[in-house]
Amino acid sequence: MTQEYFFEGDVVIVGGGLAGLTLALAMDQAGLTVAVVDALPVEDRLAPEFDGRSSALAYTSWRMFEALGVAEHLHPHAQRIEHIMVCDGRPYGGTKPGGPGRHMLHFDRREISEGPDGEPLGWMAENRHTRHALAKVLKNRDRIVAIAPAKVVNHEIFGDRGEVTLDDGRKLSASLIVGCDGKFSRRKAQSGIRSYGWNYGQNGVVTTVEHEEPHKGVAYEYFMPSGPFAILPLPDNRASLVWTEGDKAAAALKAASDEVFQYELENRFGDFLGKVRPVGPRWVYPLGLRYSEQFCQPRLAFVGDAARGIHPIAGQGFNLGIRDAAALAEVCAEAKRTGHDIGAVTTLRRYEDWRKFDSSTLALGTDLFTRLFSNDIEPIRHIRGLGLSIVNAIPPARRFFMRQAGGETGDPPRLLKGEKLTAA
Repeated sequence: MTQEYFFEGDVVIVGGGLAGLTLALAMDQAGLTVAVVDALPVEDRLAPEFDGRSSALAYTSWRMFEALGVAEHLHPHAQRIEHIMVCDGRPYGGTKPGGPGRHMLHFDRREISEGPDGEPLGWMAENRHTRHALAKVLKNRDRIVAIAPAKVVNHEIFGDRGEVTLDDGRKLSASLIVGCDGKFSRRKAQSGIRSYGWNYGQNGVVTTVEHEEPHKGVAYEYFMPSGPFAILPLPDNRASLVWTEGDKAAAALKAASDEVFQYELENRFGDFLGKVRPVGPRWVYPLGLRYSEQFCQPRLAFVGDAARGIHPIAGQGFNLGIRDAAALAEVCAEAKRTGHDIGAVTTLRRYEDWRKFDSSTLALGTDLFTRLFSNDIEPIRHIRGLGLSIVNAIPPARRFFMRQAGGETGDPPRLLKGEKLTAA
């Protein structure tokens, strides 16, 4: 008896977060039929209280959003990043002098993009706005089917097809199954693919603040003894904070009274933007590193945090997922154009080879920076401060790091260049 499937197509994406939705749009542009399965109702993911985080979108990620038709919907809610200031720092009010240290690294977008309206270093947007923009484009794509709420309980591979079973018994069939289901991916666990990594004993305390003075598109990264303290510009004299603390301190901050939280905030933020006050809830996220030994198996690939999850120290987490989506969609578009199987291991190995070097470089780099900068050991503070000053004094080094963070080094996929995919 022939199996009747709820969906039969090219790709089933397990996980409807930011990376999953981005991949769905890229696959659609490659001419493929796509199902996106997510355990949460769409309304929950679009609710303002769902996720307090904001994401820095590298300029190549923004190019991809332009090519997919997402940027036009996100632009009213996004803030250009014109400069990034990186330095050591200490909280005010301690036994040692507080505030930014004397060693500073300044990234200026004018070094890699000329003109007053030239391409910025990136864009800041609250995740809720990014989800809305992605969802708005996705609902107008006839080749994409969204299935939510629905939980994937199993997947199996049968020769030239993959089969996904949902918790209500429905079955989906596709040439390729993609896990976009986070650091602790169930699809990866079922496939027997191992990950390695560790927790940092740190949490990111995330909230949004208002300040009196305009930020002028400047992002700040202070390396405090407990970890990075990032001030990331948002529209309308607001900033997103990613405030790294140890597990106990982070829990205390989340539970603190408004008065105590305000006091601790001012001790770290300072007054360079005038008075500052929180304007949103507080969220706390545990920080760690997880890296998958494999990014693919026959008929199965992993994208975003399911492939690797890194520390937010460089703001690269979502950008890595976007680059994954661009590479996988291009590989599949080329396979479709030439009459090859998009789920064959030879196709997927091209994706894995394309993405592993960039992924491992950033994973190791963020791990090194986290360990080097999350302490208050005086000789190490002196060495890392000197390192910041040396890089700051070498223009080619600054430009290299800006292009590396922007996703422009190596061989970027076409979508990251702003070029649309086509498939015959």
